[in-house]
Amino acid sequence: MTDRLMLLDTASLYFRAFYGVPDSVKAPDGRPVNAARGLLDMIAKLVTTYEPSELIACWDDDWRPQWRVDLIPSYKAHRVVEVVPGAPDVEEVPDPLEAQIPLIREELEVLRIPIVGAAQHEADDVIASLAAQSPIPVDIVTGDRDLFQLVEDARGVRVIYTGRGMSNLEVLDDSVVTTKYRVLPEQYADFAVLRGDASDGLPGVAGIGEKTAATLLQTHGDLTAIRRAASEAAAPGMTAGVRAKILAASDYLDVAPAVVEVVRTLDLPAVDARLRAPDAAQVAALDATWNLGSSLQRAVSALTARA
Repeated sequence: MTDRLMLLDTASLYFRAFYGVPDSVKAPDGRPVNAARGLLDMIAKLVTTYEPSELIACWDDDWRPQWRVDLIPSYKAHRVVEVVPGAPDVEEVPDPLEAQIPLIREELEVLRIPIVGAAQHEADDVIASLAAQSPIPVDIVTGDRDLFQLVEDARGVRVIYTGRGMSNLEVLDDSVVTTKYRVLPEQYADFAVLRGDASDGLPGVAGIGEKTAATLLQTHGDLTAIRRAASEAAAPGMTAGVRAKILAASDYLDVAPAVVEVVRTLDLPAVDARLRAPDAAQVAALDATWNLGSSLQRAVSALTARA
């Protein structure tokens, strides 16, 4: 059995589960459990299909860190429903999903899957740091394209992308990223800076789309070299129009890389991430309270088979 660490972008998965499983799925007392059951089904499928030896649920202790907002105030601003001074802003989360988050944490604990987060950092940063520090190959499960910057064949780091649904999972390695976006994984953060991302409130460089961003990176290598070329009167390898757009976005380009690049150096607590068979009594108690049924049993069976 080959050792491999699987890192879950947990919020990405439970949001997808919430919208993918009917809200008619409820606990005995009538509370919805569709996100919790959907996440269990995802875990069962991921463990069965990709056979990790270790598994960690990465958590958003702060989904919109202030230090990123200070650099780009529009960062995820459209998803804020309440600003909380001195604490993370409140994200727009449907009430029936918000109510299930304690249950999701409880089921992960019963499954003996460690939950790891970091103050003032997103799950993306936790994932990046765990992947960077892992001595074994890594699978990152996410629907967030920003994490494509972590793909690295040399270290066995892949992304299992859920963006097209759990029935159409896509495994991204170096060649897949390069084929899809015409940039190397290590160029992807610069590519995202140039292109922007409306879902994260990142404006990008006005007038620079994916094709132009990729061409610039192919020609110059990285954002620093692109900006250096734009600063020269002749602007080698760059049209006058593109040069003007890069120069006009100078203030944005000064700060955007620090927002888009994930943090790989967090000092995280050591956890035992080895897959272990859940305790039968705890599983039974959880199921009796929440009616997680076959979804829970599938997850238990998948983890037990790999333990």
